[in-house]
Order: sequence, then C-alpha cells, then structure tokens
Amino acid sequence: MSKVVINSYEEFEKLLGQTIGTSEWLEVTQERINQFADATLDHQWIHVDVERAKTESPFKSTIVHGYLTLSLLPYFWNQIIEVNNLKMMVNYGMDKMRFGQAVLSGQRIRLTAALHSLVNLRGTAKAEIKFAIEIEGQKKKALEGIATFLYYFN
Repeated sequence: MSKVVINSYEEFEKLLGQTIGTSEWLEVTQERINQFADATLDHQWIHVDVERAKTESPFKSTIVHGYLTLSLLPYFWNQIIEVNNLKMMVNYGMDKMRFGQAVLSGQRIRLTAALHSLVNLRGTAKAEIKFAIEIEGQKKKALEGIATFLYYFN
C-alpha cells in the first residue's frame, strides 16, 4: 500500500473511519532488543539472556520489550502517512493500549492504522488513530490501542 499524503485538515477528514494503511514488516533482532535494554536500563533476562530464555522461558526465546514494540510506532507511522503544511506534530496520549501477545526475538512486526476520530481545534487537528501491531504469521496482535496526535497546520 502506498503512503497516504495529507495536505489539509479537509483531506484528513475524508479518512475518518477508514484504514489509513499498513506498514512494511520489520524484524526485531536480538541486537535491537539489547540496544533497547541498554537505553532503558531494563536488562531483565527474558529480554537479553538468550541461553537462559531457551531453557527457562515458556517462549523458549527472548522476547521484545513491550515498550520497544510501542516505541516503533513513529517509525511505522511514517511509512503509512505524510502530513504536509504543518508547523509541528506532537504525541498527545495513548488510550486502551493492550499488549496481546509477546513478540519473540527475530519475529517480524508491522503496523495497521485507521483514523478513529478527528476534531478541528481552530487550526489544530486532534487525531485519534486506532492501531494494531501485528506479528507475522500470528492471529493475535502484539499491541493494540488508540494513539492521539495533535497536528498544527500552517
């Protein structure tokens, strides 16, 4: 699916209730997991100790930090949509966020996003994006929720 390009609030509004798009798959490697552990100081063995995870974890593998999965939203979002004529865009919050299934080291994930609601706040668009992080080959989602962004149009 190609990237959706938005140039105005009115163009954004036309997407209300629709799926905006789906990102490319991204493999979450053990190296990325280890780097995230270093950045967040979360070195829990279920994330970083490959040998111990093989024998002691019910997953028989290390798993991706839930917050690493969440932190990939901007990367995926930028593959789906380009909003032009902006002063800036800021994260406003998260609602109904649920981690449904662990992502194992080496699995591939992607984002599917839909425009859940849109409110015009005098030149600022408050957009609620219903999102799901899918795991390749799995029915259950890794993460689902509603992300809220404020888009300040020129």
